[in-house]
Amino acid sequence: MAKIKITQVKSGIDRSERQKLTLKALGLTKMHATVEVEATPQILGMVRKVNHLVTVAEVNA
Repeated sequence: MAKIKITQVKSGIDRSERQKLTLKALGLTKMHATVEVEATPQILGMVRKVNHLVTVAEVNA
């Protein structure tokens, strides 16, 4: 499976509780935090829900 790098670029403050929990589930707790995860359908769905708060880059192995 391919890996992706997700970076939080906007704050979760003043967002819906669902979006805050999605950021937390992705492992993003602070601004400019980056996590590297497998690109599963579940992860990609979570990224779509908060795509206005994060940037996504593909990791070449």
